Amino acid sequence: MRHRTYEAIVAAIRAKKLTEPFKIQDWKATCPGSAVGTYKTFLHKHAKGNPGGKTELFVRVAPGLFKCVRPFKYGF
Repeated sequence: MRHRTYEAIVAAIRAKKLTEPFKIQDWKATCPGSAVGTYKTFLHKHAKGNPGGKTELFVRVAPGLFKCVRPFKYGF
């Protein structure tokens, strides 16, 4: 499964354009258009321990703050 949104976040972190932990607003400002319509849900939906059993790509470090799970998934 390919996550273009996740790929954009990882690329921004590697390019040091997005620093961790980050807020939804930070991600939206750094990667405009990468997830139009999903900014409010993507990080929560793919956070560790999510109730839907979705791929765990992020860790909530505080309310509204996220960082990527290491190592990066999908070979990124």
